[in-house]
Amino acid sequence: MASFTSLNYMVVLILYITSKVVYAQELSINYYDETCPNLLSTVIPLVENIVANEPRMGASLLRLHFHDCFVNGCDGSVLLDVVGGEKESTHNIGSLRGFDEIDSIKNEVEYVCPGVVSCADILALVARESVVDLGGPSWSVEYGRKDSITTATAESADIQLPFATDDLPNLVSLFDRNGFSVGEMVALSGAHTIGQARCVRFRDRIYGEPNIDLAFAQSLQQICPATPGINDDVLATLDASPDLFNNDYFIGLTYNQGLLHSDQVLYTVSEFQTDQFIQLYATDQTQFFSDFASAMLKVNRLGVITGDQGIIRTNCRFI
Repeated sequence: MASFTSLNYMVVLILYITSKVVYAQELSINYYDETCPNLLSTVIPLVENIVANEPRMGASLLRLHFHDCFVNGCDGSVLLDVVGGEKESTHNIGSLRGFDEIDSIKNEVEYVCPGVVSCADILALVARESVVDLGGPSWSVEYGRKDSITTATAESADIQLPFATDDLPNLVSLFDRNGFSVGEMVALSGAHTIGQARCVRFRDRIYGEPNIDLAFAQSLQQICPATPGINDDVLATLDASPDLFNNDYFIGLTYNQGLLHSDQVLYTVSEFQTDQFIQLYATDQTQFFSDFASAMLKVNRLGVITGDQGIIRTNCRFI
């Protein structure tokens, strides 16, 4: 018989999934047409300048939105400065970036439309524009999210986000809990076509895994010693063209050149037929772009809160 705790968890999970459907219906691409008609003309040039000055920041801003949405929904909670909150999870502390950039964008939006646009909506818009500015696809961002008044604990964030060391069944289960198919999971993993990762995230792979190209591993070993604690923060690119949003990530996987364990298992483990999607996207960038944009629409709707369920934060870091 299920325990009382397990039953409670199932009830909460059902309510959470139901809320995602209900609240997502209240989002609209025209939400700010009357209350903040200059939103796009304010935000888009700011993101363009940020990404032009540091292309890696485009990847960081996309990751920031993803980490917000996959932990209790797209509610801006990852931005909150709370002791023991999401920012301090294993996934985020010391690696999640872009908070200052979001602050700057939010300040400009507040100047144009004070008290109108949520931090959660800004994250969604900035993520889309970051991808576009790096050569990737666009999609219609829906607005109307409110900001949460709480943040998940660091421990909760650890459970809800994927680790670089996750095996394929763990990844499939995590995405499935959020309503994503195996194909959508692979498409979203294509976000790793931009950006970089720290040595501490890929050290075990380059020294201990058989499914890695030997020359690729040896080149990484030059910057990432086997001894933990040495060069932990040294960066390596996630694919051959980290400043361009393209399908090089998938091409690299077919040559066993995935930087992270959780990337390479998508191709070398055929249990869930993820390798077929890798092969498709490696040869058809147009299809990848289309599927990635569709999957991002679903990410944007995860667990949103609307109406009087949340607030509009003036400062994204504080209630």
